[in-house]
Amino acid sequence: MKRVTGIGGIFFQAKDPVALRAWYQRHLGIDVQPWGGATFDWTDAAGQPVAGTTAWSIGAQGSAQFAPGSAPFMVNYRVADLDALLQALREEGCQVLEKTDDSEYGKFGWVIDPEGHKVELWEPPAGQ
Repeated sequence: MKRVTGIGGIFFQAKDPVALRAWYQRHLGIDVQPWGGATFDWTDAAGQPVAGTTAWSIGAQGSAQFAPGSAPFMVNYRVADLDALLQALREEGCQVLEKTDDSEYGKFGWVIDPEGHKVELWEPPAGQ
């Protein structure tokens, strides 16, 4: 079974998310959108678009988004078959959160790594 196929997003918290987003926009040229983040379209070696994006977002410190994780960041990994991967992780003794989410953006599940970081697993909708 294929497990992680790429990085779907990087999310982190900041003391002053508005100011930090502005810094990244001004100094690194990240096109921060009103929702608080940006998306990066995937391209092949020739620079041609391919299906897929990576999300980047800064949220408020202390947000419950990363709970019960202990870190101020969370990486979202793209996966090919979320249900099969979550089952395999449970069988391997990993701390898989029972909650999953199925929406227009795809299917999401979470696991806590051995150091307490919440890891998001995302199976995108077909064609993405």
